[in-house]
Amino acid sequence: MSTTYTHTNSLTFTRAHAKRISYRVAADLKRMQRLYGNPSDKRIEEFDQELVELLNAKYLETVTYGYWRGNKWVEPTLRYTAYELVNDDIGDDPGRIRPNANVSGATFYSYLTYSLNWSLLSPAEQAAFEGTLPFQRGYGPEPGIDGLLHQDLSYSAGGRGLQRATVRSWT
Repeated sequence: MSTTYTHTNSLTFTRAHAKRISYRVAADLKRMQRLYGNPSDKRIEEFDQELVELLNAKYLETVTYGYWRGNKWVEPTLRYTAYELVNDDIGDDPGRIRPNANVSGATFYSYLTYSLNWSLLSPAEQAAFEGTLPFQRGYGPEPGIDGLLHQDLSYSAGGRGLQRATVRSWT
């Protein structure tokens, strides 16, 4: 005789969950602003609004915010990768952005990649969705990395999350 137990956990992701996740990213960006001068408050608000919409629609693959020099990301740069969870783990507290990185000659930049769900939309559907966002992104190749990506934090709610990785310089 054998006994089998089954547990089903069904989570419904809502805009409130997306906002809970995006709030942590905005806190990271605010810390970057205090340490390095960018992004502006207005830009943080726009990134936050964009992130809520993309998370809610499941259109985000990765988004990177940070500094680039010579077409390569440099420290301090943050990359967030979307993932699905099997439970409602709320993840880490934001922060831990290292001070005193060399950003001389570097420009603040953001780069986004879309999920498979995005590619399943028609061009008209993509354009309609982009029209709801606070700003329009351009298209182009993603910068390389001058250093390495170090996965350090995870922000999640409602069965979805973002894994954060930070660029660390070689020195």
